[in-house]
Amino acid sequence: MATVTATVTVTGHLMDTGILGRVLDDVLEYGGDYRITDLDLGREHADESTALIEIRADDTERLERILMRVQVHGANAVDPGTATTRPAPADGVFPDDFYSTTNLETLVRLDGEWLRVRNPEMDCGLVVTSEEGGAGGQVTVRTVPVSDVRAGDAVVCGAHGVRVELPVQAPRGEEDDFGFMSSAVSSEKPQALLVRQIAERMREVKAAGQRVLWVGGPAVVHTGAAPAMVRLVRAGYVDVLFAGNALATHDIESALFGTSLGVDLAKGSGVPHGHEHHIRAINTIRAAGSIRAAVGSGVLTGGVMHAMVEAGKPFVLVGSVRDDGPLPDVHTDVIKGQRAMRAELHDVGFAIMVATMLHSIATGNILPASIPLVCVDINPATVTKLADRGSAQAMGIVTDIGLFLEQLARELS
Repeated sequence: MATVTATVTVTGHLMDTGILGRVLDDVLEYGGDYRITDLDLGREHADESTALIEIRADDTERLERILMRVQVHGANAVDPGTATTRPAPADGVFPDDFYSTTNLETLVRLDGEWLRVRNPEMDCGLVVTSEEGGAGGQVTVRTVPVSDVRAGDAVVCGAHGVRVELPVQAPRGEEDDFGFMSSAVSSEKPQALLVRQIAERMREVKAAGQRVLWVGGPAVVHTGAAPAMVRLVRAGYVDVLFAGNALATHDIESALFGTSLGVDLAKGSGVPHGHEHHIRAINTIRAAGSIRAAVGSGVLTGGVMHAMVEAGKPFVLVGSVRDDGPLPDVHTDVIKGQRAMRAELHDVGFAIMVATMLHSIATGNILPASIPLVCVDINPATVTKLADRGSAQAMGIVTDIGLFLEQLARELS
C-alpha cells in the first residue's frame, strides 16, 4: 500500500502539449499512484494551466525516483526543501541516490538560496563547489558526467531542493514563425519557407553575438554539398563544427582527388582505383601532421576543412570503431572527445545537424534544452530518434542534404 506522498505542481499549456498526460503516465510506469488535487485550465486559449498532483509510492526511494522522473516535464515539488549533498565515494562513481539531471534549466536550493546550475545537460550529476576553495568562496552548482566526478566531490542526492524550468511555451496556433517547424516530422512542408526561417534565426543569433554550431555527416560531401558548406563558412555562419572521421576524410578526399568514396563528384561515376582515395587522403594528412598543418603547407587547398582552418573556426572530430586511419585530428578516446565537444558549447545560440544520426544524438545529449536545434536528414528516423532521446527541442526537416545546403547558402551568402 502507498505509504509516502509528495505534491508536485506543473504549469504550462498542459492540454495542448500533452505534458499532463506524460506526467501521469510516468508516475504509473515508475510504480506510483496519483491524485489530481487541483486543476486550473484557465479561461482563454492563451492562458496557461496549472495542476497540483499528489504522488504516492510504497517507499521513499521509489517516490524520489518518481519525483526526479516527472521533473523532465517541468513538474516540481510544492515543498522542495533543501538539497542534500554527499561525497562521491570514488573517482568516476556517484553516490547511489544521486540526482540524475535533465537538459532543462535547473536550480538547486542550498542554505535557503536558489542557485542556477551551470551548463544544464541530461544524464549527469550535480556537483556543488566553492569557486575560491574556501568556506567564504562563491558556491556554484554544475553538471558533471559520471566519468569526470572525483572522490569527495559534493554531489546532490535525491530530488529535494531541486527545481527545473520548462522553456517558455506558446499555445498551439500562436507560435512565432519559427514554431511552424515544431510539428511532427514530415517531408510535406514547404522547404523554401523552412530554409528562410532557419536563415533568419541564424542572422538573429549572429546579431546577438552568439555562435552557430554545426554537426555534419559525410553525406555533406557525397551529395555534392561541400561547396555550399564552404560558402556558409566563409559567410560567417559556421562558428564550430562537430563531426566524425568520415566527413573530414571524404571532404579532404574530394579536395585532393575530386572523388567521394571513389565516386567522381563531377560525373557521378566511379573512377579507377577510386576505392583507395579515402585512405590515401588520410595518409596524406597524417604525413603532414594535421589538417591545419596540411593547410599551412599548401597540401590542402580546398574543401570544408580547409575553409574552417582559413576562417580560424574550431572543429571537433570524434571517431568510432568503424574508422579507417583515422585522421590525426580525430579523438579516438570518446570520453576525451565528449570533453572537447562540451568545451566548444560556450555562447552557442543555435545548432543545426545535417545527415548524421550518431553525432546528432551525441550532441543533442550534451546541449541544454534552451538552445534551438534543427535536424536535417533524408531519413525521418534520424529526427525522431533525436527527439526520443531527450532533445525535445529538436525540430526536423526531411529532405536531401545537398538541396537543403545549397538553398541555405543562397539565402545567407
